[in-house]
Amino acid sequence: MKNQSSNKLPHEMKNTNILLTGATGGMGKAFSQRLFDQGANLVLIGRNSHKLQQRQAELLASNINARNSVEIFAVDLIEAEQRTRLINYLATLPFDINLLINNAGISQLSLFEQTTANEIERIIATNTIAPMQLTQALLPVLLKQPSAQIINIGSTFGSIGFPGYAAYCASKFALRGFSQTLSRELADTKVTVKYLSPRATKTNLISEKIAQLNTALNTATDSPELVAKELLLLIEQHKSERYIGWPEKLFVRLNALFPTIVSKSIVKQLPIIQKFARE
Repeated sequence: MKNQSSNKLPHEMKNTNILLTGATGGMGKAFSQRLFDQGANLVLIGRNSHKLQQRQAELLASNINARNSVEIFAVDLIEAEQRTRLINYLATLPFDINLLINNAGISQLSLFEQTTANEIERIIATNTIAPMQLTQALLPVLLKQPSAQIINIGSTFGSIGFPGYAAYCASKFALRGFSQTLSRELADTKVTVKYLSPRATKTNLISEKIAQLNTALNTATDSPELVAKELLLLIEQHKSERYIGWPEKLFVRLNALFPTIVSKSIVKQLPIIQKFARE
């Protein structure tokens, strides 16, 4: 009989079985380490099997006495056939997934007029379509659990449109809307849907050009470990959304209520943004 989830997930996560996408990236590594240390069973997925194997070995070596497991599965979530193989694989495990973390994502700094059609499609497919399709495929399993969660990793740019990131902002706005809608749709079930909104984070998504722009704009940047800590807090809390960073939290609220005020502030920075976006 497969393990079931407890009503309260952390701090003790021995009965929490997590499917984590984007597991080999900066935030994925921090997330997987923190969750593994808490005793959760992990299924790490990504496109690169070698990196997944390396991450699996690192986690197991970090605590050789740990009794929780780390499984890996290489998959391109955009491909329907590969998603089906993943769901079939999950059915062979000795536990059912009760926490899905849609973490995989990509970013790009460029003016919209200079962004290619392929780049737009790639960003939207990875950041929005893939998590929606995976969630839909896994939902029948999650609905059978005594309690389950879906956590989508968004961005401050999922609430504030920022020049130079048109496709990325669009993808994260859509992910936030999907999270809110599905949360309401599943309100009469035992599956909760949550949205975590980090600000700029020191990962591979931050290219040298983006890093230079952030410096020029005095943009604060968090460590993946801090975001992982915030993830655990979101898992624990009953709220459906958690935003990271100040003054970003304030700007998100201001943008929702008084977008013109935020627009004026951002437009003042436009020459700097254009300079780096065009390079």
